[in-house]
Amino acid sequence: MDNVIGLEIIEVVEQAAIASARWMGKGEKDTADHVAVEAMRDRMNKIHMRGRIVIGEGERDDAPMLYIGEELGICTQPDAAQFCNPEELVEIDIAVDPCEGTNLVAYGQNGSMAVLAISEKGGLFAAPDFYMKKLAAPPAAKGKVDINKSATENLKILAEALDRSIEELVVVVMKRERHNDLIKEIRDAGARVHLITDGDVSAALSCAFSGTNIHALMGIGAAPEGVISAAAMRALGGHFQGQLVYDPDIVKTGLIGESKESNLARLKEMGIDDPDRIYTAEELACGETVLFAACGITPGTLMKGVRFFNGGARTQSLVISTQSKTARFVDTVHMFETPKRPKALQLH
Repeated sequence: MDNVIGLEIIEVVEQAAIASARWMGKGEKDTADHVAVEAMRDRMNKIHMRGRIVIGEGERDDAPMLYIGEELGICTQPDAAQFCNPEELVEIDIAVDPCEGTNLVAYGQNGSMAVLAISEKGGLFAAPDFYMKKLAAPPAAKGKVDINKSATENLKILAEALDRSIEELVVVVMKRERHNDLIKEIRDAGARVHLITDGDVSAALSCAFSGTNIHALMGIGAAPEGVISAAAMRALGGHFQGQLVYDPDIVKTGLIGESKESNLARLKEMGIDDPDRIYTAEELACGETVLFAACGITPGTLMKGVRFFNGGARTQSLVISTQSKTARFVDTVHMFETPKRPKALQLH
């Protein structure tokens, strides 16, 4: 799978990023998301695969684009028998976030990107559209920090694992009311807090790379993005744990489901019998082969955003593979049709 579609999934996130970047700073987050979805879907339907969305833009009845359960790829087309040998075909599960950080794009802020993760069928946890308590940390702290421990305890462990003082650590936390106590505890312990408004996939990913000055991600964010983060962290050898949050009173921003009881019932319908289970990266992305790809829409810690020039654009992407054990940064120049000059400026 790595060799067959590794390059093509880079093009998927590149096209989504370019489409969304055209709406950067225009204050229209829904449009920025919509065009990214359309571009991602169009490019995936040109890949020689049979793919199925397990984490997407919504349930079948709620979203017309990249919905959960939607099939993508050349081998899902009505005339697929002409192009695809069923005996050689690998079915692929896909998790997507075509525009991670829609508000960031809309208001021209840093940190948005187009992301996806793929694995063979059954290789990605089909997370409900709930929230998830998350803990991400560098490879040196893998298996040492624990989501069950307090932030203070984990900071002490992290400092020892990285051979740093706690005061040198930077922890990313989403700026939400639910995190007020967490933020205070981190600061009281001596560490520094980097608050973000959106885009915690980028924050989790940055923990696995040295030189980013990000040493941990703590707090509660969206569960689907947690699975995508876990796919990247598994491939990079970083630490990631996630625990579903189904109580609306905890997140203070609303959930799909009006009550804790209705959310528990929904989880049971999905086959999740232990709603309080703590998942590792290897459990959230359990496939034999896992690929992660991202492309910056606006500038971020790891990747530059889309830069347009007369007749084209330049992108920076990242693709990570458990199979080849690589993390590749890809710098691409995209040549568009040369734009025509306004008639008033043309020389005769």
